Amino acid sequence: MQTKQTVSRLALALALSLTAVGAFAQGVLRVSAIPDEAPTELQRKFTPLGDYLKKETGMDVQFTPVTDYAAVVEGLATNKIDLAWLGGFTFVQARIRTSGGAVPIVQRAEDEVFTSKFIVPIDSPAKTLADLKGKTFAFGAPSSTSGSLMPRYFLLQAGINPEKDFKTVAFSGAHDATVAFVAASRAEAGVLNASVWDKLVEARNPNAAKVRVLATTPTYYDYNWTVRPGLDAAVTKKLTDAFLKLDPANPAHKEIMALQRASKFISTKSSNYDGIETAGKSAGLIK
Repeated sequence: MQTKQTVSRLALALALSLTAVGAFAQGVLRVSAIPDEAPTELQRKFTPLGDYLKKETGMDVQFTPVTDYAAVVEGLATNKIDLAWLGGFTFVQARIRTSGGAVPIVQRAEDEVFTSKFIVPIDSPAKTLADLKGKTFAFGAPSSTSGSLMPRYFLLQAGINPEKDFKTVAFSGAHDATVAFVAASRAEAGVLNASVWDKLVEARNPNAAKVRVLATTPTYYDYNWTVRPGLDAAVTKKLTDAFLKLDPANPAHKEIMALQRASKFISTKSSNYDGIETAGKSAGLIK
């Protein structure tokens, strides 16, 4: 009887194992992104890219929006997210959280020379960053590379300490929200990434029409697509190859690249973001 029970248990274990293997073979790729824009916009940007990745990898691609930056980092660290769109600072946080296990695979060519834009109301008398002292100021999200960390770093280099030199400091939560803050006089100045600014201007966003660019930061590395620790090497290669094949001259890829605001995707590596970690430590945001 014991032998029959043992065989039965072994058969059940084998069946469960085969079911798990079958599920993996079918493959579900769980994707997310830092919430640096409105959730509806993130979904709109990802939909055609998700369809493309599904075709290229043969996997069921599922996009899951999150409410804050930390959730993406935790999702990668706990194997709940396989692939994530991260800002440079969020990647550094993920790298630290996973002891180097999170791996950036590609970035847009534009992310090698990324910048942030300081904005003020269109009728503001401010001419330089120094003129913002004593004003109310809005960053994006606290963990945003281009909406908080790097602008803060460059402000400090320019001799401006946000907490001491601005009247108040607020966090809008997202780049497009920062423009809305300044346009509505909820802040007398703010900062957002150049890519979102350009997109809002091109779309003739009414809030963007009410503000102007005061200054632009020096360049730095920013966004990338990162895979979780331990993701199957074959899947990682398929994903990398799929991104590198994207070409805006190809009609089938044109919409994807336009939504991603990318001229092309290029390979990247973890060390590209060492400067971001240095800036984070300098600003007291990384211990």
